[in-house]
Amino acid sequence: MPEHAVLVTGQTFQRVPGDHVARLEAAGCRVRSSPYVRGPSEAELLPLLADVEAVLAGTHPFTRRVFESAPRLRVVSRFGVGYDAIDVPAATEHGVWITTTPGTNELSVADHTIALLLGLARHLVPLANLTRAGQWERAIGIELSGAVLGLIGFGRIGRQVATRARACGMELLVYDVAPDAAAGAALGARFAPLDEVLATADFVSLHAPATTGTRGLINARTLALMKPTAYLINTARGDLVDEPALAAALRGGRLAGAGLDVFAQEPPDEANPLLALPNVLATPHIAGITEQSAQRMARLAVENILAVLEGGRPPYPVNEPRRR
Repeated sequence: MPEHAVLVTGQTFQRVPGDHVARLEAAGCRVRSSPYVRGPSEAELLPLLADVEAVLAGTHPFTRRVFESAPRLRVVSRFGVGYDAIDVPAATEHGVWITTTPGTNELSVADHTIALLLGLARHLVPLANLTRAGQWERAIGIELSGAVLGLIGFGRIGRQVATRARACGMELLVYDVAPDAAAGAALGARFAPLDEVLATADFVSLHAPATTGTRGLINARTLALMKPTAYLINTARGDLVDEPALAAALRGGRLAGAGLDVFAQEPPDEANPLLALPNVLATPHIAGITEQSAQRMARLAVENILAVLEGGRPPYPVNEPRRR
């Protein structure tokens, strides 16, 4: 195989131990990393792509302009499962494969979802900070047993969350645009309309993809349906939530709290009001990243790249690009 230029823009991939880079180099790839410590912007990405045939990418945007400016690009291999930041139609038009690493991080995301849920239920972060500061504040939390968990989306991750929640004695209420009755029955979950789930649940956890139909799903109207004692958890995509509306609900006492691993802009602006609210537990989009999931994602991301560079079909494609 002749030498191929591969650009790594996914920062997490670069920290994953293993032989992933060595596999690319052994296959004749010249691997170089983005000079930026975060995901590059469109303007920063363009000059990096002049001779690149493959990109191992994070969650940053790949726009039409990017594909128009990368004549040699053949594959963008996402280190993860989401691809909403990529203009897939533009990639398809320009003959570029878009690939993901499905089935690699649902265990990790589900664990983190339950961690946020427990952190909110028992006020773990504020109480830990107060205790460290010498204050003995014995706030009263709530038990999970008997509480209702509303799941918005019941795919791989939603079902893993359901499994963990059932072990804690929670009741499961689910909204999904394509309800799987057998999966629901196996986990003891009841399907219901979105408004009923929001109005009934003590905890609402989002596990839907970001699409034209789901963006802004949690907004002023839907937040008003939730109980003032309820909590919202988002480990899916920031675009699902109208952040100003959520901040207003949290400030006004119309919602007890929120656990957020994702934001509409990442990293969020320092002025984002959600970051200053004491009833928000925020983490930096790490739900899907553990040692084990990162190893699985790295392996599949490399397999996708090598398949394309060898002239074949990648094992985990999102699109069917036009032939060049």
